[in-house]
Amino acid sequence: MSRYIKLDQIDTEEQLLVRLAWACEVEGMTQSDAAERFGVTRLRVNKALSEAKRRGILRVSVDSIFAAAAQLEWELERECRLTRAIVVPSPQDSTSITPLVAAGLGAHLSDLLQTSDVTKFGMSWGNTLNLATRHMQPLDRPDLEIVSIMGGVTRGSDVNGYEITTRLADLCNAEHSFFTAPLFAGSPESQELFMQQGVIREMLEKIRLCDAIALATGDLQSSLLVRDALPDGIDPAELIALGGVGDITGHILNEEGDLVDHPVNRCVIGLSLDEMASIKNVILAAGGQHKVPVIAAAIKRGFVDTLVTDENTAKALLQRA
Repeated sequence: MSRYIKLDQIDTEEQLLVRLAWACEVEGMTQSDAAERFGVTRLRVNKALSEAKRRGILRVSVDSIFAAAAQLEWELERECRLTRAIVVPSPQDSTSITPLVAAGLGAHLSDLLQTSDVTKFGMSWGNTLNLATRHMQPLDRPDLEIVSIMGGVTRGSDVNGYEITTRLADLCNAEHSFFTAPLFAGSPESQELFMQQGVIREMLEKIRLCDAIALATGDLQSSLLVRDALPDGIDPAELIALGGVGDITGHILNEEGDLVDHPVNRCVIGLSLDEMASIKNVILAAGGQHKVPVIAAAIKRGFVDTLVTDENTAKALLQRA
């Protein structure tokens, strides 16, 4: 509907902003075409569109169940200093969070592993990563190597690193290699002996050369680590009493992102969290309110580049940030 102007003069600046906004957003012109039509530079068009949005002249409405998630992705990247955030809608039933986050991770990996820039990709273990492989399309990447980056557990399971690594390699028609060691040594002293072995040193060097790795995390109440992997004699209550909120590849963190002062952290056989920070793209996939403290701790420590999570978890992380 037309509106009558109340002054006897024209605001030519606003008039140009409206013309450019209409041309690009309604008529579908490119910025280059709009610049030519109105005799301005493309840079002027770009700045005009930004100014039109700032003044409220140009308003964008996105009507989709994914709209809130898209907004949270940008906010997480800014506030948590992430390279990339991928947020999926939160389900009404909290038991569906992990499958949804896994679907988001699977879609992301389908895109990431198509690129020739990624020639070595590392996988940890856990239910989220296991389910993510169920949401991926087959690829043909014989030049790609999938590397397991964590020691294993004695219990056979679909969520063990060996099975996940093999399945992902099969999906990608890629090579694969295993980290042939337990997740934990029996003591800090035996961990040092493990780390001196040539086969372990070679595998750790291969992990350091990964272009990207995918990690999962859990709390210290009901996670796979607590159920299947903690060494005998270690009570999760001990770790919680020391401030532990969860683990990343077996390393137990407190809320500040520091390792808790417990011998178990000196028994982990694998890359340290500081070494992981040197890998170009560290992807953490996790969701659910019970995981917020450990996700926040990992982000605070600074080694996470890409986060895959759900809306409610993202909101909770932003409140902490």
